[in-house]
Amino acid sequence: MPDYTIETTYRLPVFRHRTYRSETCDAACRAAIEDNDWDDARHDYETAGETHVTGIWQGADAAYRAPAIPIRPEFKETVQRKAVHFEILLGVLKIILADIRSDRPSASEWVARASWAVARAEAILAGAPDPETVSGTIIGGESDG
Repeated sequence: MPDYTIETTYRLPVFRHRTYRSETCDAACRAAIEDNDWDDARHDYETAGETHVTGIWQGADAAYRAPAIPIRPEFKETVQRKAVHFEILLGVLKIILADIRSDRPSASEWVARASWAVARAEAILAGAPDPETVSGTIIGGESDG
């Protein structure tokens, strides 16, 4: 049975409380975002993010010594899966919307891609594996690995 070295990560929020005097709430928010002084920062262990896989290598203690193995999407951070999928959903929606505006029916290929995109979005929300690809084609550049 082979060994695998797995790198897992979680995001730890870092916060600060600081008072800003500004004309408006928006100006205060802008000042806070632009403030680069984090000397009084605190870690928020109570709201740490989900644990996700950031690297896989075959072999014991093989991190960064052996070729990395691709990570299946369901083991990646959910927020990153959502960000990648947003671009896919936008692309499919733009094609179908163009068809509607041109008063032409959407090609069955694009309807199939839209169905796959909805199924993938549901899988991401459920923390489940991605559905099979449409017609064997990876959509959006992210593969199962």
